[in-house]
Amino acid sequence: MERVVAITGASAGIGRATALRLARDGAAIAICARREDKLKVVAGEIEQAGGRALPIVADVTSATDMARFVERTVSLYGRLDVVMCNAGYGLYGAIDTIAADQMHDVMNVNYFGTYHLLHAALPVLRKQNAGHIFVISSIVGQRGIPYMGAYSATKFAQVGLAECVRAELRDTPIKLSIVYPISTDTEFFKVMTEHSGFATRASGPRQSPDDVAQAIAAALERPVPEIYPQRIAKGLAVLNAIAPGFTDKLVKRWGRKPI
Repeated sequence: MERVVAITGASAGIGRATALRLARDGAAIAICARREDKLKVVAGEIEQAGGRALPIVADVTSATDMARFVERTVSLYGRLDVVMCNAGYGLYGAIDTIAADQMHDVMNVNYFGTYHLLHAALPVLRKQNAGHIFVISSIVGQRGIPYMGAYSATKFAQVGLAECVRAELRDTPIKLSIVYPISTDTEFFKVMTEHSGFATRASGPRQSPDDVAQAIAAALERPVPEIYPQRIAKGLAVLNAIAPGFTDKLVKRWGRKPI
């Protein structure tokens, strides 16, 4: 049966890669982002890959937009099988250099964007008594690294919300998986530079968005509560729980440094 998938932040990066990966399995995919030109390109790529595409210009910070995104998806395709809370961006700098409005903005997108989509989609999934939610977090939602405090805070909040929802859904057929990518080769660096006001470089390990997309596709077939596309990343979370002081020293070398 054709899966119906809704993905936020799908104009690039992990969202786009996952849309194309699932399109190869013949999925019907509703994609949203703020950039209409980019959405149209991705919609064409989805159809070329073998899927059906519904591009919708929407802002995840708007509860109205997210309700409309879900409603239009269900109206066209008749149901909703997969929900992917993916939209987000990064912010770099020591916390005392991050202005309050910057902190509010990144929280609004990364945390409230997830909340708004969950709030809109959960009633549909509960009515169907079926579905799979993917919350795209970050390894810094498990363990913070230097100069990523603002971004990390949004991801910790996002994870806390997702874990609570997952527990609430424990005895239902609805699944929720939290995805913990490491630094990924996407527009993230460029967007973070624009919001932070200067360029940075990452010194830690990296992965491709296709790696993350493949891990998500695998979890659709065999659901798991947590997904670490780069397996070694899970070791960081475990190490931090056992030896947080030592982990402080370890992650200091992975902090994003000014260029």
